[in-house]
Amino acid sequence: MDKLLKRIAEVQLELARKIVERPLPLDDVSTVGAVDVSYKGEKARSAFVLCSFPECRLLKARTIETTVRFPYIPTFFFLRETKPALMAIGKERPDVLLVEGHGRAHPRGYGLASHIGLILNVPTIGIAKRLLRNTPEGSWAKVGKAYVSVGHLIDLPSAVKIVKALSRGGYPLPLKLADELSKGKRNERENRASD
Repeated sequence: MDKLLKRIAEVQLELARKIVERPLPLDDVSTVGAVDVSYKGEKARSAFVLCSFPECRLLKARTIETTVRFPYIPTFFFLRETKPALMAIGKERPDVLLVEGHGRAHPRGYGLASHIGLILNVPTIGIAKRLLRNTPEGSWAKVGKAYVSVGHLIDLPSAVKIVKALSRGGYPLPLKLADELSKGKRNERENRASD
């Protein structure tokens, strides 16, 4: 396993060089998606929500359940979470996607948000509740309770503006909704747009 993880770490460093950081004008954003995954053993329940921007009106919601066999290993989270996250997102391509996980704020500069952004070729923002050890300085910003980082096709100042516009109670509302859905605390048909 150590040899495999070492090779995967090398691949992460290679993929990190493909991440594009560029400004994203807020005028270009009318929809924001968010994806989150919760686990019970090997069962993953992932949720995707699509909201209007900046009003944060819930437009769509979807949950899926699947089996995940890859264990949780710090800094290799993307190996466990990519499949259920992509299944929940499906064919949706929001103007911006919030991912519960890191982007550039990662010891190798390539977390889950960067991986999903690269696969889908959409602007992605990594959102996390805490930093990983050895996270590079300048790769993140704190907005309320959220650690914000570039996923792909956006820069940090643009990401911060978007997260600030979506924050309710210190955390971006679309991710709060996705989190509640993934944990079964909310029904997909509920259409509450604010707390």
